[in-house]
This record gives sequence, C-alpha cells and structure tokens, in this order.
Amino acid sequence: MKPRPPRRSGPTPRPRRSAASRSSPVDGLGGEQVEGRQAVRELLRARRRKVHQVLVADGVDEAGALGEIIDLATEARVLVRKVGRDQLAAAALTDSPQGVLARADPISDTDLYALATRSLDNRPPFLLVLDGVTDPHNLGAVMRSGLCAGVTGVVVGRHRAARLTPSAVKAAAGAVEHLPIATVPGIPAALATLAEAGIWTVALASGAPTDLWDLRVATEPVALVLGAEGRGLSRLVRQRCDVAVAIPLLGPLDSLNVSAAAALACFEVARRRESASRP
Repeated sequence: MKPRPPRRSGPTPRPRRSAASRSSPVDGLGGEQVEGRQAVRELLRARRRKVHQVLVADGVDEAGALGEIIDLATEARVLVRKVGRDQLAAAALTDSPQGVLARADPISDTDLYALATRSLDNRPPFLLVLDGVTDPHNLGAVMRSGLCAGVTGVVVGRHRAARLTPSAVKAAAGAVEHLPIATVPGIPAALATLAEAGIWTVALASGAPTDLWDLRVATEPVALVLGAEGRGLSRLVRQRCDVAVAIPLLGPLDSLNVSAAAALACFEVARRRESASRP
C-alpha cells in the first residue's frame, strides 16, 4: 500500500479544479425515459426532476405498485395517459416496461469535487468510479447495489462509457433518482482530483496482491474503481490508484461480471463501516 501524507483535521481544503473536476453538459447523461414499475415509482417519489407524463397500458391490473404510481402522479399533477398495450410497447425502449413508462427531464450531472465531499449519515464519502463500463444494464445494476450499500456518488468517463439509457435506468430500479453522477473527461485525471480531496482510490483488479477482505481503508473516504467488462481496468487507471485488491475466487472461472464484483466490494466496505461505527 502506498503511503499517504498525514490527513489534516477539519475539512479538506478544496483543490484547484482541473478539467477532470468540471461537469460535462447535462444532456450527456440521459435518463429522460424511465420504464418499469419500480423505476417509475421511485422517479415520482423522489421528486428531484420534472416528470412530463406517465403512460400506463390500458387493462393492466392497477393494484400494488402501478396503483401507487398513478396516485403519486396524480398528487404531483403529472399527466397520466392510458394507452393500448401495443402503443406502450411501441413507445418502450426496453423489452419489458411492465405496463408503464414515464418521460422526465434528464438526470443532472454533478461536480466531481461535490462528490468528493458528500457524506451519508455523517460517514465519509464512498464513491464508485467506473472505467469504461459500456453495458447500460451493468451501469444500472452497479448503481442499484451501490446505493443499497451506502455509496454516495458515481464517477464515469465522458467517452467510451454507458449512459443512462432506459435499460440502465430500469436496471437501477430507482437508484438514479438518489445517487449523483459526475461525468469526467478522463478517469486517470479524476483519480488525481479525488486524491487531492483526500479520497483513497481502490482498484478492484484480478491478480492484485491484497484480498478485498483485507482492505484497510474501507472506513476512510474511499472510491472503489472498477474496470470495463472483459478488459478490466486500463493500465494508467490502475497505476493511479492508491491500493489494488482482488476478490478471491474459489471456482474454475477467473472473473466476475462487473455488477456482481461491484456488489461484493460495496457491501464489504459497508460491512467494515458498520462494524467500525458500533460502540
């Protein structure tokens, strides 16, 4: 583990903002079309962005989640349109919209430094940095697991990276409404910015000399860095990380899907933080 200079008491001074810390345009993230009952319900519950309309398939049972969606939309004065099932299927961009979709303002991008200083329940920042994850379903699944484990923000590259397509938003099951995202010109430069802000950057990489279970900085301000499907982390990104850890694998396969790896790593950090907070 590379040594770090002693941390100062009190707030970390704000570093000079590099190009990596500046937000990209709002239209780069997506998220305008939300499909699936859980995703639409959380969109309406969160009330963090304007919802323009909700389409509901005519004849679908309106009990349970769908009924709650209609009630939430009515309460928020959002237009609810009943449409034929074929019409909803034609409007949908995922295989199974579950009888409902919504159209809303896109997800707003967040400043990288804001993520580096954002805490949850007075716990240190806990970030996910995704290096070249291009599968929208994996992006959504990573966000869902991360939010459930206490992650406070996600960092993605502006290029060669998945955006919040309807598939990603559906897989996230509402996490996109609560988990801020920063898009950056380059992940290596973003890691340098996070280091300046006092964040430990932890590469999740097969073959790393340290097991995930032995991660000692989990209770510090930390960012887990995960690589793309197949190729893993780029060489420069791995070099820029403070620590590299691997998930011990016991079977004949030599890798995990990035969303499964993210879930394991996030909940290991959550477990350590929970243990440290107990008297």
